Amino acid sequence: MLKKCMSDPSLIIPIEDIGIKDSLSYEEIPIHILDREVQKLRTKEVTSVKVLWRNQFVEEDTWEAEEDIKKWYPHLFETREIPDQGTNSPFSTL
Repeated sequence: MLKKCMSDPSLIIPIEDIGIKDSLSYEEIPIHILDREVQKLRTKEVTSVKVLWRNQFVEEDTWEAEEDIKKWYPHLFETREIPDQGTNSPFSTL
C-alpha cells in the first residue's frame, strides 16, 4: 500500500540554477571509435567508422563518415590508430 509523502520545501531547486535549455536538448559527443570499414563503390571508396556516443549503450552505436568525424572530432584519431577489419584486428575476437 502506498504511504503519504511529506514534501520538504527546502529540497526544491529553482529551475534557474539548473541551466536547462528552452529546447530541452543536449549535444551528443562521441567518446570512442569502435570499428572502421571501407566500402568500394564503382568510382570511389567510402570510409566509415563505428562511433560510440556518450549516454548511449554499445548496441546503439552508429556508422558515420570518417572524414566528417575527423573534421568535427579530431581528438578521437590522435590517440591511437583505428584497426582495419581483418584477422589481425584486436576487435575480431570480441
